[in-house]
Amino acid sequence: MDLTVDIAGVKFPSCFMNASGALCVTEDELMALGGSHSGAIVTKSMTIEARQGNPMPRYHGFPGGSINSMGLPNLGYKAYAALIPALKQFGKPVIASVAGLCEEDFPTIAQVINHAKPDLIEVNLSCPNIPGKPQIGYDADTSERIVKRLRKIVTVPMGVKLPPYFDPAHHKLMGDVLARCGVDFLTLINSVGNGLVVNPDAETVVIKPKGGFGGLGGAMIKPVALANVRAFWKHFHGTMPIVGTGGVVDGVDAFEHVLCGASAVQIGTVLVEEGVQVFERLEHELTACLEKKGYKTIEDCRGKLKGL
Repeated sequence: MDLTVDIAGVKFPSCFMNASGALCVTEDELMALGGSHSGAIVTKSMTIEARQGNPMPRYHGFPGGSINSMGLPNLGYKAYAALIPALKQFGKPVIASVAGLCEEDFPTIAQVINHAKPDLIEVNLSCPNIPGKPQIGYDADTSERIVKRLRKIVTVPMGVKLPPYFDPAHHKLMGDVLARCGVDFLTLINSVGNGLVVNPDAETVVIKPKGGFGGLGGAMIKPVALANVRAFWKHFHGTMPIVGTGGVVDGVDAFEHVLCGASAVQIGTVLVEEGVQVFERLEHELTACLEKKGYKTIEDCRGKLKGL
């Protein structure tokens, strides 16, 4: 079964890859992704300075999903720039995820990372877990200003990672913004921000930062992720490559993302829970699903979701 995909002219050996934030902070974690069945290596979203992130515990898995408030732990952009040449030796695309704690950080980081020549750059407009910092992706004007500045700097294919939107008006607003900015792909969605999980036995929250509030991931957010993938696929009439992210636990989940319009999928919670061997399982399960339905490639079913 052919699970290769093309995103913005870059060939991926598999449609599965890690979501930024999942087992991709350290050099060892990134090298492990390189040696796995992952179709790409996505770095942790990087900031100017190295960050330890929020206090522990900051991740909690539970039946049906996960909650986290990591606080952007990362090595700092210069460390990731230095690692990119070694990561490219694995023969799969390297996607550098660029973040920032303020607007001016983004062009500073993008300039250096672009010079290091990753295969793609993913601009994270959607980190929900920095205390006191709003998600840029919910501010259309700021998002447009940042992405237009970066488009003048970045020479490799550039996409954006967006938060979940819950209203068609917001899908249209951000879709129009991104069309004006000339982005090459979308990653949809980041975690659903500011959920709260309670331990009824201990009568406590389950993570320490932000009074227990954090981003939700895993199976429970799949309907939100699929809705965003479908809405943006329709907005761009199937011409914008989309990396579906959210709720992919098995091969059928990945198939649903592709049906809604995704070209590839990223995994987070299930990668954290199972480790890099999960990519091989997901490949087998998606292959079995496609074969059962008579599809020869994932492109054959992309965007083919039917109404009733």
